[in-house]
Amino acid sequence: MTEVLLIVGLIVAVFVGYNIGGATTGPAFGPAVGANVITKLMAAGLMSIFFFVGAITIGPEVVTTLGGELVNTTDIFTLRSNVAVLFFIGGALFVGNYFGVPASTSMTAVGAIAALGLATGELDVAVLGEIVIWWVVAPIIGFWVAGVIGRYFYPRINAWIAIEGNREGRQMITVDRSGPVPRLQFGENADRREITGAFVVVGIGCLMAFSSGTSNIANAIAPIYGTGDVDMIPLVLIGSAAVSVGCFTIARRTLDTLGNDITNLPLTAAIVVAVISSTIVIGLSSIGIPASFVVIATMSIIGLGWGRATRTTTLSDVRKGEETRVSVGALTAEEEGERAPGIGEEKPEDIPRASDLFNPSTTARVIIMQNVVPLISTVGAFLTFRFVPIFGF
Repeated sequence: MTEVLLIVGLIVAVFVGYNIGGATTGPAFGPAVGANVITKLMAAGLMSIFFFVGAITIGPEVVTTLGGELVNTTDIFTLRSNVAVLFFIGGALFVGNYFGVPASTSMTAVGAIAALGLATGELDVAVLGEIVIWWVVAPIIGFWVAGVIGRYFYPRINAWIAIEGNREGRQMITVDRSGPVPRLQFGENADRREITGAFVVVGIGCLMAFSSGTSNIANAIAPIYGTGDVDMIPLVLIGSAAVSVGCFTIARRTLDTLGNDITNLPLTAAIVVAVISSTIVIGLSSIGIPASFVVIATMSIIGLGWGRATRTTTLSDVRKGEETRVSVGALTAEEEGERAPGIGEEKPEDIPRASDLFNPSTTARVIIMQNVVPLISTVGAFLTFRFVPIFGF
């Protein structure tokens, strides 16, 4: 019976990993695919490789937190309860993937495990409190870092990088397999600057995939690791393989949503946001905190747009009480490579509105589902462990 439950638990863990692959490929490579820099197939391959590198290096720190420190005793991680926890994590993420929305896998997993601890009276409130505090602080850090960059550095970065997205025609980077050794092939008439820009976009996607591996591998394997029946490394290998399957299959929907549907976010802004968010996630993962990349990235986008919008007003104007028009749409004020006016040289009415940047209906769908998915996992797990007697608690 024990072996059967372990096999069932591993199967459900694979299902969770499959959905993590579907949920995280869009945020990492949506800009590159949406700008027609690489194909979805290449995005899936790169996501699989760099997710595994992050999972095998820093990922065990987060696995230890979720699989051993979030609850007072690992005795509640029975094979039967683990199957249920993983079922709620995977099921909730599947709902998000079905609607093409990349939900927060960390919030979904922590919610299910915390619900198990709460229902059994074994939740370590101090550890949960530390995680929640970082969930609040990390987006604030992302907002302010992005805000400073948006006000003082973004126009210069935008003029320097000059990466222009191409929504039609052939991808900028493809693989030529006609020879005995596959080699990279670039778009027609692409100059060195465009090729460099394309590599920057893809490189940032790889950084995001690495950061995803450091934090999200725990969401698939931590409950099984908590039982002590399977070692860390085999679980990381199984979880990473399952994520790869999700990258090559169900991730196509989230790539479409984040690459084309939700926003016309300039590539320069996408790169800045990705660097800030990935750096914060990797830092939190190194101290064992499961971070929510989606929330941090969202606040970084808002902060970057806010900082760019405040360039219409100088600090002396602020001291005089002059108001400025704050809009995330400020990120679309210049084309790639175009130099922006100096601080205080623009008029507030020159700043585009937020509706020029975001698709309102898609944005509303994403925000709703990103809150609903963790709620499904948490509430479903708590009610199950609290009132269904088969788990023996």
